[in-house]
Amino acid sequence: MEQAIALLKQLIAIPSTSRNEADTATVLYDHLKAAGIETVERQYNNVYARSAQWDDAKPVLLLNSHHDTVKPAASWTRDPFAPTVEGDRLYGLGSNDAGASAVSLIAAFKHYYDKVLPFNIILAITAEEEVTGEHGIRALLPTLGRIDMAVVGEPTQLQAAVGERGLVVLDCVAHGLRGHAARNEGINALYIALDDINTMRSYQPEKVSSLLGPIKFTVTMIESGTQHNVVPDECKWVMDIRTTDAYSNEETVELVRRTVNSDATPRSTRIRASAIDENHPLVATAVEMGSKAFVSPTTSDMSQMAFPSLKLGPGDSARSHTADEYILLSEIGQGVDFYTRYIARLAEKF
Repeated sequence: MEQAIALLKQLIAIPSTSRNEADTATVLYDHLKAAGIETVERQYNNVYARSAQWDDAKPVLLLNSHHDTVKPAASWTRDPFAPTVEGDRLYGLGSNDAGASAVSLIAAFKHYYDKVLPFNIILAITAEEEVTGEHGIRALLPTLGRIDMAVVGEPTQLQAAVGERGLVVLDCVAHGLRGHAARNEGINALYIALDDINTMRSYQPEKVSSLLGPIKFTVTMIESGTQHNVVPDECKWVMDIRTTDAYSNEETVELVRRTVNSDATPRSTRIRASAIDENHPLVATAVEMGSKAFVSPTTSDMSQMAFPSLKLGPGDSARSHTADEYILLSEIGQGVDFYTRYIARLAEKF
Protein backbone atom coordinates (compact mmCIF):
# COMPACT_ATOMS: atom_id res chain seq x y z
CA MET A 1 0.00 0.00 0.00
CA GLU A 2 2.76 2.45 0.90
CA GLN A 3 4.54 1.81 -2.41
CA ALA A 4 1.28 2.29 -4.28
CA ILE A 5 0.61 5.61 -2.53
CA ALA A 6 4.17 6.82 -3.20
CA LEU A 7 3.82 5.96 -6.90
CA LEU A 8 0.47 7.72 -7.12
CA LYS A 9 1.98 10.87 -5.60
CA GLN A 10 4.68 10.77 -8.29
CA LEU A 11 2.08 10.48 -11.03
CA ILE A 12 -0.06 13.32 -9.67
CA ALA A 13 2.95 15.64 -9.56
CA ILE A 14 3.53 15.26 -13.33
CA PRO A 15 0.97 16.81 -15.72
CA SER A 16 -0.34 14.00 -17.92
CA THR A 17 -3.37 15.22 -19.82
CA SER A 18 -4.40 13.04 -22.74
CA ARG A 19 -1.75 12.89 -25.50
CA ASN A 20 0.79 14.46 -23.10
CA GLU A 21 1.64 11.48 -20.91
CA ALA A 22 5.27 10.86 -21.89
CA ASP A 23 6.70 11.75 -18.48
CA THR A 24 4.27 9.63 -16.45
CA ALA A 25 4.89 6.75 -18.88
CA THR A 26 8.58 7.03 -18.03
CA VAL A 27 7.82 6.97 -14.30
CA LEU A 28 5.68 3.85 -14.72
CA TYR A 29 8.29 2.10 -16.87
CA ASP A 30 11.09 2.90 -14.43
CA HIS A 31 8.97 1.82 -11.44
CA LEU A 32 8.28 -1.60 -12.94
CA LYS A 33 11.87 -2.04 -14.06
CA ALA A 34 13.14 -1.18 -10.56
CA ALA A 35 10.71 -3.74 -9.12
CA GLY A 36 12.37 -6.49 -11.15
CA ILE A 37 9.73 -6.69 -13.89
CA GLU A 38 12.00 -7.73 -16.75
CA THR A 39 9.18 -8.00 -19.28
CA VAL A 40 8.16 -4.33 -19.11
CA GLU A 41 7.83 -2.58 -22.48
CA ARG A 42 6.56 0.70 -23.84
CA GLN A 43 4.57 1.55 -26.96
CA TYR A 44 3.92 5.27 -27.42
CA ASN A 45 2.90 6.24 -23.86
CA ASN A 46 1.45 2.84 -23.05
CA VAL A 47 3.43 0.79 -20.52
CA TYR A 48 2.85 -2.95 -20.37
CA ALA A 49 4.36 -6.16 -19.03
CA ARG A 50 3.70 -9.89 -19.14
CA SER A 51 3.88 -12.34 -16.24
CA ALA A 52 7.22 -14.15 -16.04
CA GLN A 53 5.78 -17.69 -16.07
CA TRP A 54 4.14 -17.25 -19.49
CA ASP A 55 2.55 -20.30 -21.09
CA ASP A 56 0.98 -19.93 -24.54
CA ALA A 57 -1.41 -22.78 -23.76
CA LYS A 58 -3.06 -20.84 -20.93
CA PRO A 59 -5.77 -18.16 -21.18
CA VAL A 60 -4.73 -14.53 -20.84
CA LEU A 61 -6.03 -12.03 -18.27
CA LEU A 62 -5.47 -8.32 -19.01
CA LEU A 63 -5.19 -5.88 -16.11
CA ASN A 64 -5.75 -2.43 -17.58
CA SER A 65 -6.06 1.11 -16.33
CA HIS A 66 -4.96 4.52 -17.63
CA HIS A 67 -2.56 7.23 -16.52
CA ASP A 68 -3.81 10.17 -18.58
CA THR A 69 -6.13 12.79 -17.09
CA VAL A 70 -8.56 15.44 -18.23
CA LYS A 71 -7.45 19.07 -18.03
CA PRO A 72 -7.92 20.54 -14.55
CA ALA A 73 -11.16 22.45 -14.02
CA ALA A 74 -10.85 26.19 -13.51
CA SER A 75 -12.54 25.89 -10.11
CA TRP A 76 -9.71 23.97 -8.41
CA THR A 77 -8.95 25.60 -5.05
CA ARG A 78 -5.51 23.98 -4.75
CA ASP A 79 -2.67 23.07 -7.07
CA PRO A 80 -3.98 20.05 -9.04
CA PHE A 81 -0.40 18.80 -9.52
CA ALA A 82 0.59 19.00 -5.86
CA PRO A 83 -0.23 15.68 -4.16
CA THR A 84 -1.59 16.75 -0.79
CA VAL A 85 -2.66 14.49 2.07
CA GLU A 86 -5.26 15.81 4.48
CA GLY A 87 -6.45 13.17 6.90
CA ASP A 88 -7.44 10.15 4.81
CA ARG A 89 -7.67 12.15 1.59
CA LEU A 90 -5.02 12.42 -1.11
CA TYR A 91 -5.82 15.37 -3.35
CA GLY A 92 -4.54 15.71 -6.91
CA LEU A 93 -5.60 15.54 -10.54
CA GLY A 94 -5.99 11.92 -11.59
CA SER A 95 -5.89 10.60 -8.04
CA ASN A 96 -9.35 9.08 -8.34
CA ASP A 97 -9.62 8.74 -12.13
CA ALA A 98 -7.82 6.50 -12.52
CA GLY A 99 -4.54 6.74 -10.62
CA ALA A 100 -5.71 4.73 -7.62
CA SER A 101 -6.84 1.86 -9.85
CA ALA A 102 -3.60 1.98 -11.84
CA VAL A 103 -1.27 1.79 -8.83
CA SER A 104 -3.44 -0.88 -7.17
CA LEU A 105 -3.34 -3.05 -10.29
CA ILE A 106 0.42 -2.54 -10.50
CA ALA A 107 0.80 -3.73 -6.90
CA ALA A 108 -1.28 -6.84 -7.61
CA PHE A 109 0.65 -7.58 -10.81
CA LYS A 110 3.99 -7.29 -8.98
CA HIS A 111 2.70 -9.75 -6.39
CA TYR A 112 1.84 -12.36 -9.04
CA TYR A 113 4.54 -11.51 -11.59
CA ASP A 114 6.69 -14.62 -11.10
CA LYS A 115 4.03 -16.95 -9.68
CA VAL A 116 2.49 -19.87 -11.56
CA LEU A 117 -1.21 -19.34 -12.20
CA PRO A 118 -3.74 -21.13 -14.43
CA PHE A 119 -3.72 -18.05 -16.66
CA ASN A 120 -1.18 -15.56 -17.96
CA ILE A 121 -1.39 -11.92 -16.88
CA ILE A 122 -0.69 -8.82 -18.93
CA LEU A 123 -0.51 -5.48 -17.13
CA ALA A 124 -1.21 -2.48 -19.36
CA ILE A 125 -1.32 1.08 -18.01
CA THR A 126 -2.36 3.02 -21.05
CA ALA A 127 -2.64 6.54 -22.43
CA GLU A 128 -5.31 8.66 -24.14
CA GLU A 129 -8.25 6.96 -22.40
CA GLU A 130 -10.03 10.24 -21.74
CA VAL A 131 -10.13 11.03 -25.48
CA THR A 132 -10.30 7.46 -26.83
CA GLY A 133 -7.15 8.38 -28.71
CA GLU A 134 -5.46 6.60 -31.56
CA HIS A 135 -2.26 5.92 -29.57
CA GLY A 136 -3.90 4.47 -26.46
CA ILE A 137 -5.39 1.02 -25.86
CA ARG A 138 -6.62 0.93 -29.46
CA ALA A 139 -3.04 0.94 -30.74
CA LEU A 140 -1.74 -1.41 -28.04
CA LEU A 141 -4.25 -4.25 -28.31
CA PRO A 142 -2.90 -5.66 -31.61
CA THR A 143 0.58 -5.69 -30.06
CA LEU A 144 -0.61 -7.64 -27.02
CA GLY A 145 -2.00 -10.52 -29.05
CA ARG A 146 -4.70 -12.89 -27.80
CA ILE A 147 -6.57 -11.76 -24.70
CA ASP A 148 -9.35 -13.84 -23.18
CA MET A 149 -10.65 -11.52 -20.46
CA ALA A 150 -9.89 -8.20 -18.80
CA VAL A 151 -10.29 -6.28 -15.58
CA VAL A 152 -10.44 -2.54 -16.30
CA GLY A 153 -9.45 -0.38 -13.37
CA GLU A 154 -11.79 2.60 -12.98
CA PRO A 155 -13.37 4.17 -9.88
CA THR A 156 -16.42 1.98 -9.18
CA GLN A 157 -16.17 1.78 -5.37
CA LEU A 158 -15.00 -1.80 -6.01
CA GLN A 159 -18.41 -2.71 -7.39
CA ALA A 160 -18.63 -4.76 -10.60
CA ALA A 161 -19.56 -2.74 -13.68
CA VAL A 162 -20.79 -5.53 -15.97
CA GLY A 163 -21.68 -3.23 -18.84
CA GLU A 164 -21.61 0.25 -20.24
CA ARG A 165 -23.31 1.85 -23.19
CA GLY A 166 -21.45 2.82 -26.31
CA LEU A 167 -21.58 6.22 -27.97
CA VAL A 168 -22.21 7.43 -31.50
CA VAL A 169 -22.53 11.12 -32.32
CA LEU A 170 -24.37 11.75 -35.59
CA ASP A 171 -23.99 14.96 -37.58
CA CYS A 172 -27.24 15.25 -39.51
CA VAL A 173 -28.09 17.60 -42.38
CA ALA A 174 -31.57 18.19 -43.83
CA HIS A 175 -31.62 19.57 -47.38
CA GLY A 176 -34.34 21.80 -48.81
CA LEU A 177 -34.70 24.55 -51.40
CA ARG A 178 -33.97 28.22 -50.73
CA GLY A 179 -36.87 30.63 -51.23
CA HIS A 180 -38.47 33.91 -50.11
CA ALA A 181 -40.45 33.55 -46.90
CA ALA A 182 -43.12 36.05 -48.08
CA ARG A 183 -43.84 34.23 -51.35
CA ASN A 184 -44.43 30.68 -50.09
CA GLU A 185 -41.42 29.54 -52.08
CA GLY A 186 -38.76 26.90 -51.49
CA ILE A 187 -38.65 23.76 -49.38
CA ASN A 188 -37.92 24.47 -45.74
CA ALA A 189 -35.01 22.33 -44.57
CA LEU A 190 -35.76 23.31 -40.99
CA TYR A 191 -39.18 21.67 -41.21
CA ILE A 192 -37.63 18.50 -42.64
CA ALA A 193 -35.20 18.42 -39.73
CA LEU A 194 -37.98 19.02 -37.21
CA ASP A 195 -39.99 16.12 -38.65
CA ASP A 196 -36.92 13.90 -38.37
CA ILE A 197 -36.25 15.03 -34.82
CA ASN A 198 -39.85 14.38 -33.83
CA THR A 199 -39.61 10.90 -35.34
CA MET A 200 -36.47 10.14 -33.36
CA ARG A 201 -38.08 11.24 -30.10
CA SER A 202 -40.28 8.12 -30.12
CA TYR A 203 -38.18 5.82 -32.28
CA GLN A 204 -36.97 2.56 -30.80
CA PRO A 205 -35.50 -0.38 -32.74
CA GLU A 206 -37.04 -3.82 -32.33
CA LYS A 207 -34.22 -5.45 -30.38
CA VAL A 208 -33.56 -4.35 -26.79
CA SER A 209 -30.52 -5.35 -24.74
CA SER A 210 -31.38 -7.54 -21.77
CA LEU A 211 -28.62 -5.86 -19.74
CA LEU A 212 -28.34 -2.29 -21.06
CA GLY A 213 -31.98 -1.71 -22.00
CA PRO A 214 -33.10 0.35 -25.01
CA ILE A 215 -30.86 2.52 -27.15
CA LYS A 216 -31.08 6.18 -26.10
CA PHE A 217 -31.42 8.79 -28.87
CA THR A 218 -31.05 12.44 -27.85
CA VAL A 219 -30.95 15.43 -30.19
CA THR A 220 -28.66 18.01 -28.61
CA MET A 221 -27.96 20.72 -31.22
CA ILE A 222 -29.68 22.39 -34.20
CA GLU A 223 -28.59 25.17 -36.55
CA SER A 224 -30.37 26.69 -39.56
CA GLY A 225 -31.11 29.86 -41.47
CA THR A 226 -29.29 32.99 -42.54
CA GLN A 227 -31.96 35.68 -42.07
CA HIS A 228 -35.62 36.01 -41.11
CA ASN A 229 -37.09 36.26 -44.61
CA VAL A 230 -35.20 33.44 -46.33
CA VAL A 231 -36.50 29.87 -46.33
CA PRO A 232 -33.44 27.80 -45.32
CA ASP A 233 -32.16 25.19 -47.74
CA GLU A 234 -30.05 23.46 -45.07
CA CYS A 235 -30.53 22.56 -41.43
CA LYS A 236 -27.81 20.93 -39.35
CA TRP A 237 -28.60 18.96 -36.22
CA VAL A 238 -26.68 16.66 -33.90
CA MET A 239 -27.84 13.51 -32.19
CA ASP A 240 -26.17 11.78 -29.23
CA ILE A 241 -26.82 8.01 -29.33
CA ARG A 242 -26.05 5.77 -26.37
CA THR A 243 -25.79 2.37 -27.99
CA THR A 244 -26.19 -1.14 -26.59
CA ASP A 245 -25.05 -4.65 -27.41
CA ALA A 246 -28.36 -5.35 -29.21
CA TYR A 247 -26.94 -3.74 -32.36
CA SER A 248 -23.43 -2.83 -33.43
CA ASN A 249 -22.71 0.88 -33.74
CA GLU A 250 -22.65 0.52 -37.52
CA GLU A 251 -26.03 -1.21 -37.50
CA THR A 252 -27.44 1.54 -35.29
CA VAL A 253 -26.28 4.21 -37.75
CA GLU A 254 -27.97 2.36 -40.63
CA LEU A 255 -31.21 2.10 -38.64
CA VAL A 256 -31.24 5.87 -38.20
CA ARG A 257 -30.42 6.49 -41.86
CA ARG A 258 -33.42 4.37 -42.91
CA THR A 259 -35.68 6.26 -40.51
CA VAL A 260 -34.91 9.94 -41.23
CA ASN A 261 -34.78 12.03 -44.41
CA SER A 262 -31.69 13.96 -43.32
CA ASP A 263 -28.19 12.80 -44.17
CA ALA A 264 -26.56 11.23 -41.10
CA THR A 265 -22.77 10.96 -40.68
CA PRO A 266 -21.17 9.39 -37.59
CA ARG A 267 -18.15 11.14 -36.11
CA SER A 268 -16.90 7.73 -34.99
CA THR A 269 -18.25 4.22 -34.38
CA ARG A 270 -15.39 2.95 -32.22
CA ILE A 271 -16.89 3.61 -28.75
CA ARG A 272 -18.83 0.38 -28.44
CA ALA A 273 -21.21 -0.95 -25.83
CA SER A 274 -19.81 -3.53 -23.46
CA ALA A 275 -21.72 -6.31 -21.72
CA ILE A 276 -20.49 -9.43 -19.95
CA ASP A 277 -22.51 -12.50 -19.00
CA GLU A 278 -23.31 -12.59 -15.29
CA ASN A 279 -22.07 -16.19 -15.15
CA HIS A 280 -18.60 -15.34 -16.48
CA PRO A 281 -15.84 -16.12 -13.94
CA LEU A 282 -14.84 -12.43 -13.84
CA VAL A 283 -18.31 -11.48 -12.61
CA ALA A 284 -18.90 -14.52 -10.44
CA THR A 285 -15.63 -13.94 -8.59
CA ALA A 286 -16.40 -10.28 -7.90
CA VAL A 287 -19.90 -11.09 -6.64
CA GLU A 288 -18.56 -13.85 -4.38
CA MET A 289 -16.24 -11.24 -2.85
CA GLY A 290 -19.13 -8.91 -2.07
CA SER A 291 -19.28 -6.69 -5.14
CA LYS A 292 -22.65 -5.78 -6.60
CA ALA A 293 -23.12 -5.93 -10.36
CA PHE A 294 -24.33 -2.74 -12.04
CA VAL A 295 -24.39 -1.01 -15.41
CA SER A 296 -21.99 1.91 -15.55
CA PRO A 297 -23.25 5.28 -16.81
CA THR A 298 -19.76 6.25 -18.03
CA THR A 299 -17.60 4.96 -20.88
CA SER A 300 -14.09 3.57 -20.58
CA ASP A 301 -11.52 1.60 -22.54
CA MET A 302 -13.84 -1.40 -22.25
CA SER A 303 -15.42 0.12 -25.38
CA GLN A 304 -12.32 -0.95 -27.32
CA MET A 305 -12.28 -4.55 -26.09
CA ALA A 306 -13.81 -7.36 -28.13
CA PHE A 307 -13.45 -9.86 -25.27
CA PRO A 308 -15.20 -10.24 -21.88
CA SER A 309 -14.24 -7.38 -19.58
CA LEU A 310 -15.25 -6.13 -16.15
CA LYS A 311 -14.80 -2.57 -14.88
CA LEU A 312 -13.79 -2.58 -11.22
CA GLY A 313 -11.66 -0.33 -9.07
CA PRO A 314 -11.23 1.83 -5.96
CA GLY A 315 -12.59 5.35 -5.78
CA ASP A 316 -15.87 6.97 -6.71
CA SER A 317 -16.86 7.93 -10.25
CA ALA A 318 -18.72 10.96 -8.84
CA ARG A 319 -15.31 12.55 -8.05
CA SER A 320 -13.97 12.08 -11.58
CA HIS A 321 -13.34 15.22 -13.65
CA THR A 322 -14.22 17.45 -10.69
CA ALA A 323 -12.29 20.25 -9.04
CA ASP A 324 -10.29 19.20 -5.96
CA GLU A 325 -10.39 15.55 -7.02
CA TYR A 326 -9.24 13.15 -4.32
CA ILE A 327 -8.88 9.51 -3.37
CA LEU A 328 -8.99 8.11 0.14
CA LEU A 329 -5.76 6.48 1.26
CA SER A 330 -7.86 3.71 2.74
CA GLU A 331 -9.42 3.15 -0.68
CA ILE A 332 -5.98 2.54 -2.16
CA GLY A 333 -5.31 -0.04 0.53
CA GLN A 334 -8.65 -1.65 -0.20
CA GLY A 335 -7.86 -1.64 -3.93
CA VAL A 336 -4.51 -3.36 -3.50
CA ASP A 337 -6.03 -5.94 -1.16
CA PHE A 338 -9.10 -6.56 -3.34
CA TYR A 339 -7.23 -7.01 -6.61
CA THR A 340 -4.72 -9.35 -4.96
CA ARG A 341 -7.41 -11.54 -3.43
CA TYR A 342 -9.53 -11.31 -6.58
CA ILE A 343 -6.81 -12.79 -8.80
CA ALA A 344 -6.25 -15.64 -6.33
CA ARG A 345 -9.95 -16.41 -6.20
CA LEU A 346 -10.33 -16.11 -9.97
CA ALA A 347 -7.51 -18.64 -10.37
CA GLU A 348 -9.61 -21.19 -8.47
CA LYS A 349 -12.13 -21.19 -11.32
CA PHE A 350 -9.61 -22.32 -13.95
